[in-house]
Amino acid sequence: MRGKFISLEGGEGSGKTTAMHFIREWLEAHNVPYIMTREPGGTPLAEDIRQLILSPRDEKVNDTTELLLVFAARAQHLAEKIQPALEKGVWVISDRFLDSSYVYQGKARGGDMAMLDLLANWVVGDNKPDATLLLDVPVDLGQARVIQRQHQDRLDKESQVFHQKVRDGFLERASMDPKRIKIIDASLSLPLVQQQIEDQLLRLSEAWSGAV
Repeated sequence: MRGKFISLEGGEGSGKTTAMHFIREWLEAHNVPYIMTREPGGTPLAEDIRQLILSPRDEKVNDTTELLLVFAARAQHLAEKIQPALEKGVWVISDRFLDSSYVYQGKARGGDMAMLDLLANWVVGDNKPDATLLLDVPVDLGQARVIQRQHQDRLDKESQVFHQKVRDGFLERASMDPKRIKIIDASLSLPLVQQQIEDQLLRLSEAWSGAV
């Protein structure tokens, strides 16, 4: 029996880290085998690539360079961590996946969508998440949360216009694939956000249990 693959998406300050903690606790309480991972990253090599992508630097990072680095990390992540876990019946919960590439490198940076499609088909193929939880917050709220962080990466420091494009991009992705991408209103109180997430976890768990 194959495990379930869930990705969490959202702009900066949307609360993905808090959501990941809640999901971990929920899976443990329901005795569901799982691993938590993230993109870029997830394996030692992919984590090295993550540092290349996100570290602040004086040199301007070419958009194509960023795109190729992200997909290089994803190829390693899929082959060495995600696919083996799913094949063992383990659930995979990933902080970001393919949708982030379409939004950050595509929508926000004005990337070549045809090239993104090519890379997605080549690297990811049919290995898309069973469900994607999109934590959506207004940009002003997300940025206010980011300011409170002790450490900010290169993406955190992008312009307000960039972050608005990111939010718009994610909402556009959700409208294109509503069956997979479920919008979580992350501007609400924490209990209400967690209730929305639990509703989606229950739906997936029931389908998974029924397949046993």
